[in-house]
This record gives sequence, structure tokens and C-alpha cells, in this order.
Amino acid sequence: MKTPVAPPDDDVDTTVRRPAHKPPFWVNHRLGLLVLIVVLCTLFGVLRPAFLDERLVLFPLLRDIATLTVVALAQMVVLSVGHMNLAVGRMAAFGALFAGFGYDRLGLSLPLGLLLCLSAGAAIGALTGWIIARTGVSSFVVTLAMDFALLGLVSLLYSALTENAAFTTRPSGLAELRSYSLADICVGPVCGSPAVPQMIQFTLLALAGLGFLYGCTRLGRELLLTGANPAAAELSGIPTSRRVILAHAMSGMLAALAGFMAAVGTGTFRASIGDDFMLPSFLGAVLGGTLLTGGVVSVIGALLGTSLVGVIRKGLDLLGVGLESLNIYLGCVLLLALSADRVRTVLSYRKVVRST
Repeated sequence: MKTPVAPPDDDVDTTVRRPAHKPPFWVNHRLGLLVLIVVLCTLFGVLRPAFLDERLVLFPLLRDIATLTVVALAQMVVLSVGHMNLAVGRMAAFGALFAGFGYDRLGLSLPLGLLLCLSAGAAIGALTGWIIARTGVSSFVVTLAMDFALLGLVSLLYSALTENAAFTTRPSGLAELRSYSLADICVGPVCGSPAVPQMIQFTLLALAGLGFLYGCTRLGRELLLTGANPAAAELSGIPTSRRVILAHAMSGMLAALAGFMAAVGTGTFRASIGDDFMLPSFLGAVLGGTLLTGGVVSVIGALLGTSLVGVIRKGLDLLGVGLESLNIYLGCVLLLALSADRVRTVLSYRKVVRST
């Protein structure tokens, strides 16, 4: 019996032993967004020193970024399963309606009104997801229909329940939440920055919760697999219909949280809350690296994408750019940001191919 002879060294496949090539650090999408934000902040600060005013500019800017980041997260969670939510703004108004009703008619405390707001948002989101899962109709069609339905419903309820189409009762703590910053929180002689609003705590909790969900739990991986390949997810035993309902319920809850934050920022709960949420929801999520086709999300990227848009808007506004021109410049800068990211990706993969 012949003893098997090992093949010569030249014939051995060594590809499995070659260390994996990683793209260089400068290709990181989030790093590119962060660098661009820093550059723009520096540029606007040089051109208009008032841009760096902590109380008059940075405080309201960060408050808006905090709210719109939650809006972007609301869109991100449905994008993770390959869906979209065109009713994100109306769900924000729907949740804020219940919070305002709780404060004005039921005399609820600030935390209980927020809990009622989140519950209403989660319920309307879950209903939307259930319709999509049961009927198989595209999320685009269902959420668009839900947007029109909530537009009429919220307006009718405000007209029936209020005299001026707004709930104006302010529970204890709402005014402080609106105007207080980290400078009002001190540990001994050390206080926080007056530029950072206390309302950012809601955004940080949402970021931490979703980061843990998608990064550390099986449920998060199942949501991503449902978005990446629904057929494979179904064959793997994942209840894709339930995951779709869960994603839309989370989207509705986050949208309601954003509606609550917007109402706190203005001091009133009114029907127009969330009217301008839809475009920022997609901009923040997609600029941050979330795929429209599902399966890939970036929680920190959503924060950075929203911050980029906020900085551009505020900086151009301080430079005296009109609304029409502002939208043109904003579109050009956003296109430049996306193009720069694409160039970095192509160059990095060419470098990897050459090194292999």
C-alpha cells in the first residue's frame, strides 16, 4: 500500500493562511462624516464667529440635532428590515397628541405623559407593521396611506379637543427640560457645558438602546437578516412577520419620542408637529451608512449624518443664505459628501486588490 505523498509546497493553497486585508482607517464612513463636521464647524466659526455662541446658536442647534437624530433612528429601524416609513412625521404628531391630551385633560405628570406618548406611537407603528405583514403590500404604499389617514385623524382630534388646535398646558418640569443645559448640572464645582441641552438625554438613551440591540443581541441580528434576505431568514426559522411588526413598532415609538421632543422645544403640543420630519429621517439614516435595501444599519452614523445636515443648515443660515439658495447649497454639499465617501471606498478596495 502506497503512503500518500503531500503535494509540493508550491501547490499548496496559501490563501487561507494569508491575513485578511482591511481597508485603511481613513476609509471609515463615520470618520469621514466626523471630519467633515469638524471642518464645517471650523469654517463657519471663522466666517461667522457667532456660530460658536454657546447659548444663542449651539444650544438650539444641538437641541434640533437631538430631535432629528431620533427621527433618523425611527427611519433606520424600518430600513433595517428593508422597509420604509413615510408616516414618521404623522406618527410623531400622533404620539405628541396623546402626551398633550394627558397633560391638558388628565393632569398627568411629565414622565407619565411621555409614557402615554411612546405607547401611542408604538401602537400605531405596530398596526402599520401588522397590515404590511398580513397583506404583503409594500411598506411604501401602506405607510403613505397611514400618513394621509393620520393627517386627517390628528387634525380632527385637535379640532375636537382644543380651541386653538394646540394643547398649551405645561406640566411641571417641561419648561426646565426645554431651557436647561448641562451647565445646570454640577458635581461640586464642576458643571457641564451650557451649549448641551438636557433634552439630549433622550437621544443618548435611544442611541445606546439601539446600539445594544443591533450589536449585541440575537433579535437585532434577526432584524438585519430579515432585511438582507427575507427568504433565507424564513428558512432559518426566523419569524419574519413578527420582526417586521417589531421594527415598525419601534419606529412608531421613536417617532413619538421625536414628536414629544419637538413639542418640548416649542412649548406646545400642536397638530403641525412632525410636518418636516420625513426628509431628515432619510437624510440622517442614509448619510450615516444605513442601506435603503436593508440588512445594514449604523446607529452612530445616523447621529453624524443628522449633525452634518444640522451644521450645514445653521451655518448657511448665519451666512445670510436665503431659503431657496440654502436648499441648493445643502444639496450640493450633501452630494459632495456622498461622492467623497464613494471615492474613499473605491480607492480602498483598489488598494486591497493590488495588495492581494
